[in-house]
Amino acid sequence: MKIALIGYGKMGHTIEEIARERGHEIVSIIDVDNQQDFDSPAFLSADVAIEFTRPETALANYQKCFARGKAVVAGTTGWLQHLDTVKKECEQNGQTFFYASNYSIGVNIFFAVNRYLAKIMNRFPQYDVHMEEVHHIHKLDSPSGTGITLAEAILEEIDRKKQWKEAVQGASGDLLIHAEREGEVPGIHVVEYESDADIICIKHEAKNRKGFALGAVLAAEYTQGKKGFLTMNDLLNL
Repeated sequence: MKIALIGYGKMGHTIEEIARERGHEIVSIIDVDNQQDFDSPAFLSADVAIEFTRPETALANYQKCFARGKAVVAGTTGWLQHLDTVKKECEQNGQTFFYASNYSIGVNIFFAVNRYLAKIMNRFPQYDVHMEEVHHIHKLDSPSGTGITLAEAILEEIDRKKQWKEAVQGASGDLLIHAEREGEVPGIHVVEYESDADIICIKHEAKNRKGFALGAVLAAEYTQGKKGFLTMNDLLNL
């Protein structure tokens, strides 16, 4: 498969390494200093573009890919106010777009466990729930897309929680998220249920970026021959 990379930071480099290990060809690399390459023969030869950039540039990058008929694997978070625009492109114009708040296989299993546990804990109001996350200092959005995905699943399953809030204190109906940015931490997410008697805790901790990069490459492979808006639930059948 021919892959174009949009964004060539640490994630872009790791994706390149894993894609090559899996036998794919990186035909184009676009970063801030060569935006004109969206019209290059190399980019136009790509089967799919994998994009990990910044929230303020993400939508424009996706639209450039759509205009050139390229499937997109979207790794940037913090741009979800434009999600309906992208979904409309897929529905009305037959574009292919794969979105995940986190591409790690382990994190997506963690998502499923989180939802299942929340469904159980809805029946036990003596437990309050809160979340913690730690990411590296370069992380631009807070809480992370992963944190928001976890929080939204909890809100859908637990009736006594009405909204998530990034804070250490709040009303009883708030799902509190304590978000820290520290060093080069790839990502730690904790969901904790606490009563007067005990604590139930689930945790995912990334060791490095390889899990995220592998998931993005698997998503790129999954787009082959498909149209529409795709997610990790489609890929993993969770």
